[in-house]
Amino acid sequence: MESRISYSSEVELKTTLRELVIYIIFLINLCIVTFGMVNMERYFLNRVMSYVFLEPSSGDDGSGFSNIRSRADFWRFAEGPLLDGLYWDKWHNNATLTPQNKSYIYYENLLLGVAQIRQLKVRNNSCAIYPYFHTFIEDCYSDYHYRAEDRSDFGLGNGSEWKYTSASSLSPWYWGSMSLYNNGGYMFTLPRSKQESMEKLAFLRQNSWLTRGTRVVFIDFSTYNANLNLFCVIKLVAEFPATGGALTSSHIYSVKLLRYVTYYDYFLASCEIIFCLFIITFIIQEAIKMVKLKKEYFRSAWNWLELLLLGVSYPLTFTSVLASLGWQLLSDDHVYPDFYFLAFWQVRYNNMVAINVFFAWIKIFKYVNFNKTMTQLSSTLSRCAKDLTGFAIIFFTIFFAYAQLGYLAFGSQAEEFSSFQNCIFTQFRIVLGDFNFHTIESANRVLGPIYFITFVFFVFFVLLVGTILKYLPFCLSSREELWHSAVRQCFSPQGGSGLALAAPQHTWAERQSEPFCRSSQRARHCAALPSSKQPRKGLLDHKTSTLHLSLC
Repeated sequence: MESRISYSSEVELKTTLRELVIYIIFLINLCIVTFGMVNMERYFLNRVMSYVFLEPSSGDDGSGFSNIRSRADFWRFAEGPLLDGLYWDKWHNNATLTPQNKSYIYYENLLLGVAQIRQLKVRNNSCAIYPYFHTFIEDCYSDYHYRAEDRSDFGLGNGSEWKYTSASSLSPWYWGSMSLYNNGGYMFTLPRSKQESMEKLAFLRQNSWLTRGTRVVFIDFSTYNANLNLFCVIKLVAEFPATGGALTSSHIYSVKLLRYVTYYDYFLASCEIIFCLFIITFIIQEAIKMVKLKKEYFRSAWNWLELLLLGVSYPLTFTSVLASLGWQLLSDDHVYPDFYFLAFWQVRYNNMVAINVFFAWIKIFKYVNFNKTMTQLSSTLSRCAKDLTGFAIIFFTIFFAYAQLGYLAFGSQAEEFSSFQNCIFTQFRIVLGDFNFHTIESANRVLGPIYFITFVFFVFFVLLVGTILKYLPFCLSSREELWHSAVRQCFSPQGGSGLALAAPQHTWAERQSEPFCRSSQRARHCAALPSSKQPRKGLLDHKTSTLHLSLC
């Protein structure tokens, strides 16, 4: 019987090791595919573009994009730094560029097509005015939302900039600081000449293209760097909320849309094929396991992780198909090429790949659970899972109660508490010690210190420290299992897991004649035990087993 158990254990161990080796090969291939698509030049390309369009130069008069605080500031930026960044009049050797030439930002980044400027508006009387103020206030423009959007013609009404244009359904909506914005709007493109662009912007400014109902303006353009084979898609956003003023934000995406150019790219393509073969094999294996186990299959967390990995790995070739659409966007140099759609989904794809790699590394623990030390964490968590769930309910109840208190008490004064979401992140920062106390103290000199002191006391000292002390015995009990394992190994003459106490056929003389607990390995096991667990001299009752014990 013992030989059968030993044989089955050996077979299970060999099977696990074989699966681990295959999975490591898959993991190495996955890392080659994912890390081969990215490089650190993307960051430097983003920084270069931010230097040109976002950060003001040393001699700037406050007309940079990040300094926009009103509609007048927007026009000042559009007619100044924007055109200076888009149209480079001279080559690196001071040779003058003609309008027929292409524009190269920093002499290396080709401007693709032309830039596009788009705005979204809301209707007049889209909000309710209190009756007492009807005699003082006639117009009312609400915050932007889809139902309040203005789609009627305005101004001169003889061009696309004065008429609403519905965008393609494939274009994603934009999630801004104030609202979620539609992909249509009143839009126009800039000419290829810097002088013509300046005249057009001046004309729109004089004819009040931006109105009180304007809630957001988008500036979109794309560049291509042949040295790095990277597209840089830039979106500058200026929001004009109903409060007045302006909020600016930007998105700069450096993506590799042309994936197969060099020999290394074709090597990555072969790795992608291998990856697809792995995925197909794993899908077949999981399908067979589902048929055999049926409902029992979904009771294992590792099976759910496997399904998650397969689901995230499915759209591997998705961006390869999308990248082929990019060539159609470059058919006309006088039209804005909407690479933002491709870049947006490329970034979503990169995020999915990052999640895939993360869980793929976590899955390694599935194959090393045969090791007793590696199972210590899982056994500890399984022992206190119910208690941890109860603690989580108590913790987050108090945590969210304090978040609501902070939002209602300091939301109008402190940026860290300006929204409920910001309150949650701010409280996590307080737990980590990264917080500016003077922010809430200046917002409310009485309630601010009370909030801070009580939050730190209840959430940090009482809940967290108390929980650690409470669940420490679970960790110690897991360690104790390892100690008992060492004891069993110490008292077993064959070094097995069976306890020698259960073997009455061995007498005291036999134990003394055997090399019992005298090898250096067993001596180390015994020495590693705490004093309370050290085997002591003693004599068992002869009525139970007539077995004497000796010191290790």
